[in-house]
Amino acid sequence: MLSNSLVAALLAAAYVDVLVLQLNPALPLSPARLLPLVTTVGLFYAVHLTVIFYMLLVVRHLFSTDVFSPAWLSVGVLVWFGAATAAAGAALIWGNVQTFTLVLEPATTREMTSGALALVGASALFVCVALARAQFGPRARAWCALLVALIAGGSIAAPLARRGRGTPPLLEAHPIDMSAAPGAAERSARVVIIALDAGSLEFITSAAAEGRLPNFGRVLDAGAVMHLATLHPTSAEAVWTAVATGKWPQKNGIRSAGDYRLTRGGDPIQLLPDYCFAHSLVRLGFLVQEPYTSASLRTRPLWSVLSTLGISVGVVGWPLTAPAPSVRGYLVSDAYRRAASTRSEVDNASAVYPADIQADVAAAIDRAAAERADVIPAATVDLRFETPGRTDRASDRIAEALERSRPTQVSLVRYQSLDLIGHYFLRFAMPSAFGDVSDEERRRFGGVLERHYAVIDEAIGRAIAALGPEDLLLVVSGYGMEPLGLGKRLLERAIGDPEVSGTHETAPDGFLMAYGAPAAKARLLARASVVDVVPTVLYFLGLPIGRDMDGYARTDVFQRSFTEERPITFIPTYDR
Repeated sequence: MLSNSLVAALLAAAYVDVLVLQLNPALPLSPARLLPLVTTVGLFYAVHLTVIFYMLLVVRHLFSTDVFSPAWLSVGVLVWFGAATAAAGAALIWGNVQTFTLVLEPATTREMTSGALALVGASALFVCVALARAQFGPRARAWCALLVALIAGGSIAAPLARRGRGTPPLLEAHPIDMSAAPGAAERSARVVIIALDAGSLEFITSAAAEGRLPNFGRVLDAGAVMHLATLHPTSAEAVWTAVATGKWPQKNGIRSAGDYRLTRGGDPIQLLPDYCFAHSLVRLGFLVQEPYTSASLRTRPLWSVLSTLGISVGVVGWPLTAPAPSVRGYLVSDAYRRAASTRSEVDNASAVYPADIQADVAAAIDRAAAERADVIPAATVDLRFETPGRTDRASDRIAEALERSRPTQVSLVRYQSLDLIGHYFLRFAMPSAFGDVSDEERRRFGGVLERHYAVIDEAIGRAIAALGPEDLLLVVSGYGMEPLGLGKRLLERAIGDPEVSGTHETAPDGFLMAYGAPAAKARLLARASVVDVVPTVLYFLGLPIGRDMDGYARTDVFQRSFTEERPITFIPTYDR
């Protein structure tokens, strides 16, 4: 039983390796380059699947009415394991095709679909061999064994042949300089963008209705609101890059939180498969995640486009902004705050631009640390729950200080804390969705998540107070947060983190709120997408939209009197 379980597990692990290669079409098929992948990812799945298959055979043995004594390599066992494994592999590939549609190139999607169909065919052939063996008995044993080997080998070779030897990226991994710019912005109105990770429109609406988030409530009552479809995986790096460029990962080059490098060497992996616990490889140390940098971008973000056009911008806390690029205004990367958490590294010049604002930024961080109100109960000593609140408070004070000393026409400030805090404190904020929250837990921890929202609510209040008659405020959540399903909760308690209660694995919608005199007074508009933010900002400023952008200008967030006088214009691209 153990030897048959091992063979079946090796076949299943090979299917996972094939899926990893399909999701990362730049990986070469050279045997020497693939060896680290096979001996790391393949071995990880082979060991665990061997245990699972062996347990299935033990159950089969316990409930069998006849003697169950398979050979070392039993055709009868392997043919059914092969059929089940091929069918599961096809379902896994198809699930990943659906999940990563917005991340993958169309050619890659077609190749993966062909691979899934090949595994469906292999599963059917395995079943045919099993039926033939039952029909002809021991006389066909040798032929059946040969067919099983051929089908198994073909089911691996066919998807790899369809994938090809590996295609290097067509675009260079750095921002493209722009030699010629269109005319300057037609409007001098200011745009303030407040971005938040994992913001929940449902939570905000409920709290604002009870008067607990008053400034969110003002935006809801007098502005335009819409859901934003996000992308999968919902890593902050991939989502906010899509927001900042108006392009999906196929064009901007950012598909996940970073590259994953094998501990045994080999080429980096950009995308891990879903539905098969692949991220456990990172948690267990088989893969090491290396974050992206600003040099990883393949297209221009909003602050680069606006700076080229002579429009001043201020950016605080955005991912993939280190080393900090030159902008017309200022930029403080999210990497600066991480470095500043240890005072010995506070002078990290590569994470801010221009360098002469470092003293102001450091002073703002010190101010935030001195005045910060506790948002985590004193009984909670885990530092990971303290850090997000400190980070958001520091970003808030940095943006406030720099806008006062260096006012800009367009400002973007990102708040990160709702993501991590939502993962662990959502159950206390929404006890009815879980059913296992005691009154004592609700009393102690029920307000933790809302206190993090309150920091952002204060920032919205200041932004509203500073708006001019033609200015625009956008509050953008790149992705949402929802309760972890019962099955996932039980699994996390068994083999993962039992405290996790919130998730964004299924890519729940974010939202966009628009407020100001030009904004429409509409409670809930049609659903938009995260790539619509930049085209909408460009349209508001009277600038043309790049035809190579994947998003659209959402004119419905503005008053009709505003849009009637301002047609949408286009330019082929801002990347030249």
